Amino acid sequence: MNSKPRLQSLPSRLGKAAPRVAAATTGTWRGDKASSTARGYGYKWQQARLGHLRSHPLCVYCDRQDLVTEATVVDHIIPHRGDMGLFWDRKNWQSLCATCHSGMKAREEAAGGAQQRIPRGSLLGP
Repeated sequence: MNSKPRLQSLPSRLGKAAPRVAAATTGTWRGDKASSTARGYGYKWQQARLGHLRSHPLCVYCDRQDLVTEATVVDHIIPHRGDMGLFWDRKNWQSLCATCHSGMKAREEAAGGAQQRIPRGSLLGP
């Protein structure tokens, strides 16, 4: 007889998995878990973004360091945090490469310095 031995399942040594807990986002404009489209980044934004990148194809942060880098991100200079007036204010847009957007710009915002780079009165209102 050619019978193969049957494999047995072993009991888990990990025990019960702890319930997953979502990160707390209370107090942020994204806290309601709205989709990117609901936050303003839908078709109209995609078209505006492409037009901005066509007109401003280079990363402004790299340019300050005399580097020439293709921009792929349209960044809000002053974070809009759901303010649609600030979101659509084209004077509040800058072209960045993905590296600068996720690196230098993220560090600036975390340190609270993003607003200090804009001359007073250059955007909406005082």
